[in-house]
Amino acid sequence: MSVASFEGIVENGQIKLPENVHLSEHTRVYVVIPGVAQPPSLRWMSPRFVHPDQAQDFKKILIPDTHV
Repeated sequence: MSVASFEGIVENGQIKLPENVHLSEHTRVYVVIPGVAQPPSLRWMSPRFVHPDQAQDFKKILIPDTHV
């Protein structure tokens, strides 16, 4: 994979590249924004037991639904 980099600016919500840069339709591009922090991604953490043998205290019991 070859890589080229160009400096552009955002105008009216669109990225503007220099006039001498011509890209074909559907060209895959990657945007790197210097000096801007990426918002943190959401991460769901599973709880961990200090003592794994306590897991049996939280065993799920399924009760059949009798309202059929």
